[in-house]
Amino acid sequence: MKNMIQKGTKGHLEQTVSDDICADRIGSGLVKVFATPMMIALIERTCNESVIPQLEPGQGTVGTRIDVTHISATPVGMKVWCDSEVVEVDRRRIVFSVRAYDECGLIGEGTHERFVIDTDKFQQKTDAKKSPSLSAKE
Repeated sequence: MKNMIQKGTKGHLEQTVSDDICADRIGSGLVKVFATPMMIALIERTCNESVIPQLEPGQGTVGTRIDVTHISATPVGMKVWCDSEVVEVDRRRIVFSVRAYDECGLIGEGTHERFVIDTDKFQQKTDAKKSPSLSAKE
């Protein structure tokens, strides 16, 4: 594998907070605000999509670690976005600095780690877990 991921690669994604991504709807809280798990999903999508163009055919990335603080609530109807930057690359391991915002300012920040994978091989190994005789041999 020839790693093409470049330190300094940036990502940006945005969305509008809707009822279906609020804490009261997904079960992570009782209030109608942008849910922390949905902020994490936005962070993961931003990081993943930022490096896809640098991968070889048949490769993808999977999230393995996230350390973020959700510091401000966002109501339904406001725009939220994530900015990411690759700050470290060690073979298949990629570390991102991430920040999430709404129209009033910073709502979350931290780091996210992803690994480059061969998607077919990864899927086959994961699917093998459904067959106890195969997964016990590994």
